[in-house]
Amino acid sequence: MRDDVGIEVAGLRKRFGATQALDGMTFAVRPGRVTGFVGPNGAGKSTTMRVVLGLDAPDAGRALVGGRPYRSLRSPLTRLGSLLDAGALQPSRTARNHLLWLAHSQGLPARRVDQVLEQVGLADAARRRAGGFSLGMRQRLGIAAALLGDPPALMLDEPFNGLDPEGIRWIRGLLTSLAAEGRAVLVSSHLMGELEDVADHLVVVGRGRVVADTGVRELLAGVAAGRVMLRTSEPLAAAEVLSHTGATVQVTGPGTLGITGLPGEAIVARLTAAAVPFAEVATHRVTLEEAYLALTGDAVQYRSADSAAGVER
Repeated sequence: MRDDVGIEVAGLRKRFGATQALDGMTFAVRPGRVTGFVGPNGAGKSTTMRVVLGLDAPDAGRALVGGRPYRSLRSPLTRLGSLLDAGALQPSRTARNHLLWLAHSQGLPARRVDQVLEQVGLADAARRRAGGFSLGMRQRLGIAAALLGDPPALMLDEPFNGLDPEGIRWIRGLLTSLAAEGRAVLVSSHLMGELEDVADHLVVVGRGRVVADTGVRELLAGVAAGRVMLRTSEPLAAAEVLSHTGATVQVTGPGTLGITGLPGEAIVARLTAAAVPFAEVATHRVTLEEAYLALTGDAVQYRSADSAAGVER
């Protein structure tokens, strides 16, 4: 285990009956950056996080937090803060009492409870019963619990769920600041747009194994390589001219074409020579969602009939 690794999973295998949930899952979450943890439903994300927390035992492999199994840690909330289920609380308890109970179990002072309630914006609701909280407020309370021990590593499952626009902006800033403080932050989410704004690194998984383990910028650059977007009032004529050069041309929208296999300068030269008008030629900016879909297309386990047939509506 290296000193610069906050969370490490190595060769994790886990089977539930006939289902191979984890099939050699291996990656590391390093301090000082936000690592996005993404994959289709059934890819093994939740099982991996449960194994890290000792809630499920792997059939093979290991999961370590700061070089040790989570279950062996004294005061584990001071080593790894986690949010797996915002609804996992006693609804009759107030928000403050819920956190006080956790703090007492870890030997933490009551003042720490008040600090994290203030940090997540729940100070005014501290004495309200958690059972009456909205999903967004429960998310904030769950994040407060994860922060309670001031841990060097955090693991959050779908932390954007239920948050309003102000809440999403708040958690973006929180995640960024936690990584800037040198913490290792693992965030599982289906909201690619939110991860694109905060994640430095991405672990993409499918069918129980890692599909990609790379920086977000490197991933986007790799998927975008060689792709050019063309706007033209004569897309059919442009497609015919460019296809004859060996380029691959796809219609991506009204008056827009996506082109691979031909650089922008050559596209401009060929269209100009053929007197085909065009308004814009630009390198295509790939979104994280596009890159994710390109990587996981073969790893989707649960797919609707229309999607499987390639029908779009």
